[in-house]
Amino acid sequence: MNIDWDVPIETSDGIVLRADVFRPVKEGRYPVLLSYGPYAKGLAFQDGYPSAWNKMVAGHPDVPYGSTNKYQSWEVVDPEKWVPDGYVVVRVDSRGCGRSPGYVDHFSPRETQDYYESIEWAAVQPWSSGKVGLNGVSYFGMNQWLVAACKPPHLAAMCVWEGSSDWYRDATHHGGILSTFWANWYDIQVKSVQYGLGLRGPKSRVTGDLVCGPETMSDAQLQANRSDFGDDILAHTLIDEWHRERTPAWERIVVPLLSAANWGGQGLHLRGNVEGYLKAGSRQKWLEVHGDEHWTHFYTDYGLALQKQFFGHFLKGDKNGWDERPPVLLQVRGVDGFTQREEMQWPIERTVWTKFYLHGQDGSLSTEPPTEDVQITYLPDGDGATFVSAPLERSMEITGPSACSLKVSSESEDADLFLVLRVFTPDLREVTFQGAIDPHTPIGQGWLRASHRKEDPKLSMPWRPHHTHDEKQPLSPGAPVDLRVEILPTSIVVPAGYRIALTIRGRDYEFAKHTGERLGHFKNELRGCGPFLHDDPRDRPPEIFGAPVTLHLEAGQAHVLLPVIP
Repeated sequence: MNIDWDVPIETSDGIVLRADVFRPVKEGRYPVLLSYGPYAKGLAFQDGYPSAWNKMVAGHPDVPYGSTNKYQSWEVVDPEKWVPDGYVVVRVDSRGCGRSPGYVDHFSPRETQDYYESIEWAAVQPWSSGKVGLNGVSYFGMNQWLVAACKPPHLAAMCVWEGSSDWYRDATHHGGILSTFWANWYDIQVKSVQYGLGLRGPKSRVTGDLVCGPETMSDAQLQANRSDFGDDILAHTLIDEWHRERTPAWERIVVPLLSAANWGGQGLHLRGNVEGYLKAGSRQKWLEVHGDEHWTHFYTDYGLALQKQFFGHFLKGDKNGWDERPPVLLQVRGVDGFTQREEMQWPIERTVWTKFYLHGQDGSLSTEPPTEDVQITYLPDGDGATFVSAPLERSMEITGPSACSLKVSSESEDADLFLVLRVFTPDLREVTFQGAIDPHTPIGQGWLRASHRKEDPKLSMPWRPHHTHDEKQPLSPGAPVDLRVEILPTSIVVPAGYRIALTIRGRDYEFAKHTGERLGHFKNELRGCGPFLHDDPRDRPPEIFGAPVTLHLEAGQAHVLLPVIP
């Protein structure tokens, strides 16, 4: 490869961003794969995220195979696996991060404008064919939705790999409940590579350059050059202009897109990849859903082949059959692996939407409605209430979104509901999976703050309520209200003899009190929800959210609607 380090990209307000450009040796004009994000282009994957890298390559030897892995960086493509195929790979450090100076303000309109200008800059370089594709995981996918809605003229295709799309519902507030992930992420993954760390930051293992720029700033200078991200999120409890600026106008996204979700990404990316696919205005769009860790399949032969076929068709004009693919590709999950299947729509058209009723008398879950009204009261700091089906007489596939209809009351003015869709073996051991982050991720999860129960009737579906989150409707202590809880999409083939279950509780799911599972770039032990917790007492004061909650299980009313595939 020819490599150009730290190429300047001057933005419209005068800030100079820095990019690394990996080019084929042979002179010519090539399509561009571009990424723009905060993780510092000069920081090697192996140095910044050693526990994730070591776990990935140990379990998936196809990831490092065929590359020196010298140029691996967190959640962006390996140029050694793309440049030989006739692509230029461009990595841009986002404003205020890595070697790009400026003020850090994630997903802001200014950052989106920088991304737009980077795309247009790349399109007119002498090594560029004028066609630019966007690719990358997580942050490098989330900001694609935003910039694509701005319609850069030279944007030709986008691959959003596990990148959420709705800044409020997917990312910062699950059902209206604050996710503490972002404040911790900011501390560990962004502040550690902020521009201006200079000599106090890491060095590139390839070039020896300072990863965080040539300037070494004081702590006060660094703080002045970044937003108070966690506190900003906390301050915006409802969807307002701040949130709207960070959520795309989906109908303006018209470029060909591939949206790749993860069944185990319940805390951040699963919902957004599915909803982004459904809402985008693109006529040519595809949805893929897989399992395993958050970053893994982006790098495996499976994921690489998908990406190369997609970009080969739209950036190079290859007649490789991509345009003949059905729009939905699912890795259907079983208790012992995955089965690949193509579908023509999402949700799947042949779905048999099946109500499983909550029986309060015996704690069962059944397609037969109960005949008596029962009330169940639980304390939010306990294990809540669990409803378990009889052993299945035959195997059952559940693939798609779910929704739960409930009537609840609280002894305070509000209540947080945490719903967990679960599967148990015949001897009542819970079946969990390697999720996007957590190795003990349950089958499905949903959340709702009772005061956020207001729905948009135009956007709500029987299987997916759409809450407006634009006003609070406090509870009257002791007075029941009707509400519906969105449970994120899932896929599981439950064998005969196994049981399905639904738990309703007042705090985050825990597989176990202690698991001993950790990853170096997260603060907390992984106990079932990974880093996607809801434990900030400023958002959940115990005098309100610690009050007893009562489920009013009226005969034939309380149920969970499951997507059963015949």
